[in-house]
Amino acid sequence: MNRTNGGVNLPALRSHNTALVLDLLRTAPAEGVSRLELAERTGLTPQAVSKITARLRDEGLAADAGRRASTGGKPATVLRLVPEAGHAVGVQLDRDELRAVLVDLGGTVVGERCVPTDLGGEASAVVETVARAAGELASSVRPESLLGVGVALPGPLDHVRGVLHRVTGFPRWDGFPLRDAVAERVGMPVVVDKDTNAAVLGLAVGGVDGGARAGSFAYLHLGTGLGAGLVIGGAVHRGARTGAGEFGHQVVQLDGPVCGCGNRGCVEVMCLRAVARGEVGEAARVLGVGAANLVELLDIDLVLLGGRTVAAAPEVFVGGVRDVLERRAVARGEGAVPVRVAPGGVNGIAAGAAQLLLAPLFGRAEG
Repeated sequence: MNRTNGGVNLPALRSHNTALVLDLLRTAPAEGVSRLELAERTGLTPQAVSKITARLRDEGLAADAGRRASTGGKPATVLRLVPEAGHAVGVQLDRDELRAVLVDLGGTVVGERCVPTDLGGEASAVVETVARAAGELASSVRPESLLGVGVALPGPLDHVRGVLHRVTGFPRWDGFPLRDAVAERVGMPVVVDKDTNAAVLGLAVGGVDGGARAGSFAYLHLGTGLGAGLVIGGAVHRGARTGAGEFGHQVVQLDGPVCGCGNRGCVEVMCLRAVARGEVGEAARVLGVGAANLVELLDIDLVLLGGRTVAAAPEVFVGGVRDVLERRAVARGEGAVPVRVAPGGVNGIAAGAAQLLLAPLFGRAEG
């Protein structure tokens, strides 16, 4: 899949106003939305909306969806997004597997792959696995509709430059330019971010619960490791060095077991060891302590749980975390922050990685 001269042929969206209109088309009901409604919701003039929607139609991003019954005047033409006009590949690189999806402009997963991989293996082999999975998915759509590839994996890393740091448990990746290596192989733009950041971006864009958008929430991902993604004030919070959300390495027991990061008694090692012993309830309690610390520090609205380990016992983890949050809230005389399993299932992080390319089209690059 080395299309060095292919890739993004979608015309660049030229303004914030265009992104606003396109986002409203994306979230409109199935029957579409009229230009008058777009003007009312954006605060733009009808003339400005007409120019923007004409350009979107010319570019193949929007199409007529019929006419609405007249209420006395001329029947209104309604518009809809054309989901198949754009696609992105999202890749989740976990420690032992790669999960890749193809996502259209509407956020629908239209193709997926899952293959074993070894993040501790040779970098060239990992890059080749990413490129092969992305190529298989991309081959099913028109090349000109492809915006690029988003890759999400455990941190720490620098998402601006796409360079990995000392990924916990895999120090050999330190300094590896993953973004450039994958881009050279696939011939398309590539964005790299932490897996939990990709997850919360996907949740923020798609709505954390049936389309609802919480202003500030945390996604706690417990799989082969433990991390957090944060949305604060409606935007993904990465920190100045993409260091926010290293949730698993907060110390909760000073004389606890040694963690892969070198510290003792981190939430991650405490949780994973409890799971390995078959003490899932204890793992949930430890996760709840970490979650309660986060809630008290950031005053967030919602805690979402995900990852393979959570998926194996979702009721135990939700209940255990909720119990700790409720006890802490009672002590403060407040109501407890709700806890739920994150929507999106096993493809949540990979679909969020695709949103690293798609969300900017809708003015939602930060959630």
